[in-house]
Amino acid sequence: MKDTQALIERVTRVNDTHQHLHLSVDPSLMSMKAGQSVLAKVNETWTPYLRQQWFPVKLTKKALVVERPAAEPYQPGQVVSLLGAVGQPFRFRRSLRSVLLLAYDTEPTPLLMTIPALIENKIGVTLVLCGVAAKYGTAHLPPEVEIIQGDSELNWQNRVTTIGWADQVFCAAAPEVESVLLARALAVFREVRADVQQAYLFGVFRPPLPCGIGACGACLIKVKGSDPQFACAHGPAFDLTQVGGLG
Repeated sequence: MKDTQALIERVTRVNDTHQHLHLSVDPSLMSMKAGQSVLAKVNETWTPYLRQQWFPVKLTKKALVVERPAAEPYQPGQVVSLLGAVGQPFRFRRSLRSVLLLAYDTEPTPLLMTIPALIENKIGVTLVLCGVAAKYGTAHLPPEVEIIQGDSELNWQNRVTTIGWADQVFCAAAPEVESVLLARALAVFREVRADVQQAYLFGVFRPPLPCGIGACGACLIKVKGSDPQFACAHGPAFDLTQVGGLG
């Protein structure tokens, strides 16, 4: 974890709701993996509010690209204070043919950095956008990605086939009701697959992160058969079959 500064080099609008910030960052952040994030503060003056958690969506040769809501104002030349990298990379199986990415009532931003590497390794990628996530514009995503839209009850066309086809699933849900939505996702997958094995269905947890290093204890996740784990240090992805309180 390092406290560094980044420079916003370019701002590009990617759809009606989101924009990409191209950041010139410290070299230590240019090795970030899918699942890891940074804690950002744009205003250099003191503030009592938490830093924002920014998830990269792409790495170029010169910049770290993060996705932010289009309503937030950013300008090239702005300096951003960053703490990172936060968290652990997503844990993919060594042998994969297909991965299902599920955004449930939230933008798919935390999931998007997985896509380039998966495609490069000839792994099929399906992105399912359910509930309010269905409003997310996807024209900027690689054409190799299969895009499916679903409703707020996790119904979508050919759901049984899609779930059965996936070797692994990563699900991001609205942080405000994260535990409720992830519990519902787990129930749906158990209904469809009957046997949801370990290391198959992961929830991407995004609780508030006051410190980002596991010191404050605010982001503890209950894990079956183990001590609680910190989302900032051990997450953000946790095996939903092993998270306590989800069923």
